[in-house]
Amino acid sequence: MTAPARRVRAVRLGPRSVAALCLVSASGVVAFGWPLLAGSASGLAHSQDAPWLFAALLPLLLAVVVATIADSGLDAKAIAMLGVLAAAGAALRPLGAGTAGIEPMFFLMVLSGRVLGPGFGFVLGSVAMFASALLTGGVGPWMPFQMLSMGWVSMGAGLLPGPDRVRGRRELLLLAGYGAVASVGYGLVMNLQGWPYIGGLASGVSFVPGDPLSANLTRYLAYCLATSLGWDLPRAVVTVVLTLTLGGTVLKALRRATRRAAFEAPVAFVDPAGPAGRS
Repeated sequence: MTAPARRVRAVRLGPRSVAALCLVSASGVVAFGWPLLAGSASGLAHSQDAPWLFAALLPLLLAVVVATIADSGLDAKAIAMLGVLAAAGAALRPLGAGTAGIEPMFFLMVLSGRVLGPGFGFVLGSVAMFASALLTGGVGPWMPFQMLSMGWVSMGAGLLPGPDRVRGRRELLLLAGYGAVASVGYGLVMNLQGWPYIGGLASGVSFVPGDPLSANLTRYLAYCLATSLGWDLPRAVVTVVLTLTLGGTVLKALRRATRRAAFEAPVAFVDPAGPAGRS
């Protein structure tokens, strides 16, 4: 009988790393959801500068998270693995970006986060999206939001029940289901980044500053149905198909690589000469 796969953590999250992740995630929720969260009497609800303020703030927060995680456990082997997977993810994104939402990058980010853990997954998702933006020329105020969203996608995969509890076909079905939800969720979240200040929209789908939450939420959902769902659903379908067909092979390759990297092996410095060699 094959021994159950053991969950490997390429990056051990200490208290500071967890606190930094919680801080940037909470800030991200505010950055994305400010149109729905701001009260009608607040100045933020009627401000045109809020999206740009958050776009400037998020890279700084992401840098704090990456630096904190690196300080607590991102060694040379993890950095090498990060570079390879980020480059692979960045190379996969242009294969379908802009074509009906076909983005095979999500498949790799979900499986990598699953194998290497939430801390590594968050850094990988953010770095891979940053690299793909440079590769495709997609640099703009939306890029920090994309980095944060992809970091959440990959981190979430690392928080799923471990391989000691879910194995084989059940694991692939779990990852395929998560990938589908994350693919659609990514599109819904990213819509919040641009929806509030897109001019020329019909009144039934446009953001109205200061309106009640229920009214703006209804218009937002209508906006998503009318604009992005045609991209989000194909992205989800591609992620599910790739996970079910190639997921087993990719999971085995990633787990073999992590075993050989021996991220969790204790490090000890031993004098090769021994006591006799020093006499």
